[in-house]
Amino acid sequence: MRALFIFLLCHTLLYGQSVDSVNIPGSEVTFTMVHLPGGDFKMGPRGQLVTLSAFAIGSHEVTHDAFRLFQRRDNDNNEATTDDYDADAITRPSPPYLDFTYGMGTRGGYPQVNTTQQAALRYCEWLYQKTGRFFRLPTEAEWEYACLADTEEPELDERPDYGWFFENSEEAFHKTGEKKPNAWGLYDMLGNVSEWTLDHYASDYFEQITKATVDPWIEPTRKHSRGVRGGHFDMDMADAGCRVREKSSAKWQARDPQIPKSKWWNVDSPFLGFRIVSPADQPGPKEVEDFFIKAIID
Repeated sequence: MRALFIFLLCHTLLYGQSVDSVNIPGSEVTFTMVHLPGGDFKMGPRGQLVTLSAFAIGSHEVTHDAFRLFQRRDNDNNEATTDDYDADAITRPSPPYLDFTYGMGTRGGYPQVNTTQQAALRYCEWLYQKTGRFFRLPTEAEWEYACLADTEEPELDERPDYGWFFENSEEAFHKTGEKKPNAWGLYDMLGNVSEWTLDHYASDYFEQITKATVDPWIEPTRKHSRGVRGGHFDMDMADAGCRVREKSSAKWQARDPQIPKSKWWNVDSPFLGFRIVSPADQPGPKEVEDFFIKAIID
């Protein structure tokens, strides 16, 4: 019997937020989405007022256990909520030619790392095909809003309670969710691994969004660079923060021997993972198709 996609909007509240549990059809892998109400918040060091629509965000970073269902055909199957899903028709990541975690951990709740932004978005596209629910990466604004959680970020001396940094990580990422969550029940927003966002990185981001402060997204026009958020296990905790902006670098693929460089893998970013969001107002199939065409730059 075809497995059903589990989308249960719970009446139970987690840290004041409603949550739902998503089971990837045909597997035992389940992850939790935390629903955020949207609204106005002050973004960035100067307090740019931004308005966001309601959305749900993963309580944890995407794990290797979840990503590997997409990564390898023999981990997938035709069970899905959509009748026309065909596992054999999915374009999947090329096989990695070495352990891109460098021995830090894969199975059992470790974050998926060393993927390109395109690979993260292709994973979201696959999830949509399996579940019928639209997922994507968070915009920079959504990520910062979720990290701040309608409060102030932890003081420097409190940060080891919330994340893994150079000072406490022993120079390795850890399983997701081992530290305290923020006020909205989100784990590892600071530290552990940095996280891709949807935006093209712009040094003048706040100037660019001045005339479009509702659900701002700086759409990509070329492959590099993208906004990255959160800091990671090899970063000083004083340099990480909810308002700290980083940008991706082509150097993260410098040792990739392939010509051209892989669309799927970074060789030199074991400190980088991702987290997914799902808007409360779900787009239709044509809008979803147009989104992935627009968001993914080869």
